[in-house]
Amino acid sequence: MFDVDALRVLVAVAESGSFTKAAVRLNYTQSAVSRRIAALEAQAGGPLFDRLPRGVRLSPAGRTLHRHALEVFDRMARARRELAALHAGHGGLLHLGAFATANVSLVPTALRALSAARPDIEVVAVEGPTDTLMARLADGALDLAVVSDYPSGLPSAEGVTTGALCEDELLVALPREHRLAGPGPVDLRELRDEAWVQSAYGDRPTLLADAFARAGFTPRKIIRIAEWTGKFGYVAAGLGVALVPSLATWAVPGELVLRRLTDPALRRTVHVALPTAPLPAALELRDLLHATTGWPDRGDGRNPRP
Repeated sequence: MFDVDALRVLVAVAESGSFTKAAVRLNYTQSAVSRRIAALEAQAGGPLFDRLPRGVRLSPAGRTLHRHALEVFDRMARARRELAALHAGHGGLLHLGAFATANVSLVPTALRALSAARPDIEVVAVEGPTDTLMARLADGALDLAVVSDYPSGLPSAEGVTTGALCEDELLVALPREHRLAGPGPVDLRELRDEAWVQSAYGDRPTLLADAFARAGFTPRKIIRIAEWTGKFGYVAAGLGVALVPSLATWAVPGELVLRRLTDPALRRTVHVALPTAPLPAALELRDLLHATTGWPDRGDGRNPRP
């Protein structure tokens, strides 16, 4: 790799046309300039300057390296400006992570407000499960993440702080023709004979498993489907029922009905996770997420609010 300081010497010599003048500009000795150019020429595989009676000029190889050196310095200058703006809260990139159902309404609403207030901030968004997002925060790959304690509790990560954002009620999704699809809450025990459509969580305890234990039964069948579109499809086909967070109600298709459950413990807490030294833009987005306190009801009885 070419040394950046040596490239700076190359540019100074090319612009001044003289080792002596470049040395004065850089506050180097002429011998130091000569040594830097000689080292560059050794790396480049040949002369970078034609030596003339009065000064020097770039050789074909020198012109090539000079062009790339200018591009390097331009990128470095842009990086310095962007980093200064980023740390001063004046824009730049903001890397955001969120779990799937937070991206239905909560996160987009906050991002729309951020875009209107701060168009100079460019958000790079990724989606993933909470444990992955927490690990990426700890690694420095994310500046902020929206995470939750469902299904198995909120994991901790070194150098990451979390703050509760809201509580999210967990509802049951039923096909419209289901016997329990009418108004009013549903007791979990009334669903003891149903198949349940849910993600595979391995052997870890979950809120739903705890609720089954409180209700005194275990499901007759678990259908392992990870993606929400698949879960909705299975429920719409009458193959089972599914637990759906209220954050996801905007994404629920018209063939389904959402009903509250009588177990008050069936709810999760949504958190904002940040590194211990957050960017100003991340703090702005955190405040906008806190300002997003609810989700619109479609008004058709399918999306009860908590």
